[in-house]
Amino acid sequence: MHCVKLLAQRLIARDVDRQVAELQVHIAILNGDTALGIPVTNAMG
Repeated sequence: MHCVKLLAQRLIARDVDRQVAELQVHIAILNGDTALGIPVTNAMG
């Protein structure tokens, strides 16, 4: 949530609808980066 608040401070769009779309893009990017950092474990045996 902290990262989302930081992103909200840097919004470029002035229109509310565009701000929502911009935040959704930023959140999608954050989720993609988070997914890259999660280890994948496989059961052996």
